Amino acid sequence: MLKVLTLSSLLFLLIGSGSLVMAQDEGSLNSGTIDSQFDYVYSVSNSYQEKNQEYKIVKKTNLDKLKSNMLDSMRTMRQEVLGLKTQISSQKDSIGRMNTVLIQAEAQKEEAIANKENFTFLGVGIHKTFYSSMMWLLVAILGIALAFFSMQYMGSFKKIKKAENDLADVQEEFDSHRKNTLDRERKLKRELIDAQMGKK
Repeated sequence: MLKVLTLSSLLFLLIGSGSLVMAQDEGSLNSGTIDSQFDYVYSVSNSYQEKNQEYKIVKKTNLDKLKSNMLDSMRTMRQEVLGLKTQISSQKDSIGRMNTVLIQAEAQKEEAIANKENFTFLGVGIHKTFYSSMMWLLVAILGIALAFFSMQYMGSFKKIKKAENDLADVQEEFDSHRKNTLDRERKLKRELIDAQMGKK
């Protein structure tokens, strides 16, 4: 009797947890759910009362068949659980691999950003922002130097132009003075020749 109660408790536990076999023909031990098979065994079992207690007499063949069906259901459930565990383990491995790939991709992204922001110049690593600042500073210095030398050139050009004009004036004055000197010299020579001829 204790066996029957234990088996009944186990049946209720399996029914409550949802372990089922494929149901086609209700009211039979060869097919249907565990619940329907239990109902079938209950309905075909004889009842009797003793000392105000009600009991069911279950055929051993029905009980053995129900036990076999329950064990089959438990085996199926174990296989499903094992399959789910395998699937979960496989998914955990996949997630682990994806995490590894994600970490590697993140590292590669950081390295790419660092390489994009830095470069090597004469064997020295230089940050692009620093390089850009230095280049703009150099351009500014060269621009200031160009403006300074342009102003110096313009000042020198004006001085050269003035010197050329002064030289032209001096040259003109010199030519005029030389012409006057040549005229005077000719005049003196003529006067000298005239004086010599007048003595004779």
